[in-house]
Amino acid sequence: MGSSLRQRPWLERSVRLVARLITLSFLLSFGWVVLLKYLPVSFTPLMVSRKLEAMGEDQDSRLYKNWTPYESISKEVALAVVASEDQAFPTHWGFDFDEIQDAIKDNQHRKRPRGASTISQQVAKNVFLWNGRSYLRKGLEVYFTFLIELIWGKERILEVYLNVAETGPLTFGVEAASRRYYGHSAQSLTRTEAARIAAVLPNPRLFSIKKPSAYTQKRTRQIARQMRYLGGRAYLKNL
Repeated sequence: MGSSLRQRPWLERSVRLVARLITLSFLLSFGWVVLLKYLPVSFTPLMVSRKLEAMGEDQDSRLYKNWTPYESISKEVALAVVASEDQAFPTHWGFDFDEIQDAIKDNQHRKRPRGASTISQQVAKNVFLWNGRSYLRKGLEVYFTFLIELIWGKERILEVYLNVAETGPLTFGVEAASRRYYGHSAQSLTRTEAARIAAVLPNPRLFSIKKPSAYTQKRTRQIARQMRYLGGRAYLKNL
């Protein structure tokens, strides 16, 4: 292999360039993840995309977001999103393989495939990547999920999720949603209010916190029951 490269200087230079680019990309991404372990996530690609969409349609493009530390957010809403989105969150290492296998089986008989993304995967996608479906994006999602699990830890991952998840039109995070739709801070969210926020997360542009449909109200009750079955706030005490 070495002699072959030396006989082809252009190939050797190309290999070295690719190796340097891969090394640089790793160092930059690693540093980015380390930096965001401590700094608020002020914007995400999805926030930028939603703002540009609104501007393109000549609509009000103000983003509703308000970074709030984990300790200042009601643990009812932390529990609600875990109960709704990823009940194995406290124990898995970024991927719920049982849920992935179940989704693969279910999708063989479903017209609309269901996902099996964990909260960690959703954070990796929302914070570091673009919208879309491709093997490259999925591969990067796995990479960043591994990094944040390794570097951030569970509480930080959940804190970021609660601050960047889309919760309504141009609305991101549970603090912004709580203030906009309930008129108070996320620190004082009740169980029902928290469950309703979690209920709209699969599609916050279709489902509404302010004007919940019959489906959203039903889903809210289901999530509240799951929160009780999990044992309440104590379920997250060892994050």
